[in-house]
Amino acid sequence: MPNLNTFAKTIVDYSCSVQPGENVLILAEGLEAKPLVLELVSEIYRAGANPFFDLLDTDIQKAFISGCNERQMEVYSEFSLQKLKQMQSLIVISALESPDKYADIPLQQMSLFNNYYMQRCFYAYGVMNTKWIYLKYSTQGMAKLFGQSQQAFEDYYYAVCTLDYAKMSVAMDQLVGLFQKTDRVRIISKGTDLSFSIRGIAAQKSDGKNGLPDGEVFTAPVRDSANGVISFNCPLFFRGQLLEDIRLVFENGKVVKATANDTARLNQILDLDENARYLGEFALSVNNRITRPMKDILFDEKIGGSLHLALGNAYITTDNGNHSSIHMDIVQIQRPEFGGGEVWFDDVLIRKDGKFMLEELRKLDELL
Repeated sequence: MPNLNTFAKTIVDYSCSVQPGENVLILAEGLEAKPLVLELVSEIYRAGANPFFDLLDTDIQKAFISGCNERQMEVYSEFSLQKLKQMQSLIVISALESPDKYADIPLQQMSLFNNYYMQRCFYAYGVMNTKWIYLKYSTQGMAKLFGQSQQAFEDYYYAVCTLDYAKMSVAMDQLVGLFQKTDRVRIISKGTDLSFSIRGIAAQKSDGKNGLPDGEVFTAPVRDSANGVISFNCPLFFRGQLLEDIRLVFENGKVVKATANDTARLNQILDLDENARYLGEFALSVNNRITRPMKDILFDEKIGGSLHLALGNAYITTDNGNHSSIHMDIVQIQRPEFGGGEVWFDDVLIRKDGKFMLEELRKLDELL
C-alpha cells in the first residue's frame, strides 16, 4: 500500500528528478502539510541535494492577501523571484483546511496577488526555469469533502498519486501526436455542442512531472475559434466559492452568456479582465483511478473519461495568446453514468462515453 514515504519518493525521484547538489524549494500553504514537508526534506537530503522551505499559515496568508496593495505585491514578487532564481526545483503544496478558506477575500485582491506573485514569479519564471510540481496534500477538509474518514481518504489519495506515471507517459504519446495533427474539435453531449480549432497550438502531456495526481493531455483553442454551447456536470470551488451547473455560450471565442447556480458570481469572475471570457486550455483526462468528483479541481480535472476547458490564462507552453488574471478549469465527465458524450477530431469520433475509439489510444483506457 503506497504511503507518505512512497509519495515523497515519487515527488523527489520521478516528478522533480532531484540531482546531487541541486537546490530545492518546498513552498507549502497550510500547516497540515508539515508531515509531507518533513518527509520531503529527508528525501531531498537522501538524493544529495539541498532543501529549502516556506511553511505558510493560511490564516496569516489570508490576512496578507486581503490587505495587500500593488506596490507591496511588486516588492513581494521581486524578492520571491530572487529566491526562486537560486533553485533548480520547486515543490508547491496546497493544504487548505477547507476549499472555502479564502472565499471572503475580495476578487480584486486575489487578482492582485495572482497578477504579481503567481504570474510574474511562479508562471513566468518557475514554470519555465525549474523542475516544478504543484500538488494538493491530504487534509481533514479534503476527506470530509470526499465523504470519507481521514485514513480511508489518505489511502485513496496515495493510490491516485503514486500510480505508474512513467507507463502513463509512454501511453500518452499517441494522443499528443493526434492533438498536434488536429484542426477542428467538436464536443457533443447533453446540453453541449461546441466546436473550436486547436490548429498550430502546442500540445503537452501531464504525466506526473508537474502535478499529482495527474493524467491529461492538453492544449489551447485558437483564441477566437470557439462557437456553440457547453454544459458542465462537475462542480468546482473557484477562489473559495462553489459553482455548479455551469453553462457557457460562445461566439467567435468569447463567452457571451454564462449561467450557473450562482450566475452573478460567475459573471463577476468573467468580468475581472477582458480575456477572462476566452479559453486558455482544452484537455482530455485519463487517470482511471479517479472516477468521481470531489470538488477539488486538481483531482476532478484528471477524472478518467472526462474533458475540461479553462477560461482565462493560457499556459506558457501551450500559449494561444490569451493572458488573464484567472485560469478557471471546468470539467465535463463523459462516462455513461454521467450522461455520456462524444469528442470528435476533424470529423473522426475519437472518444465516446469516456472510452477511446481509436485502436492506438485504447491502452489509455486500460491504465490503472
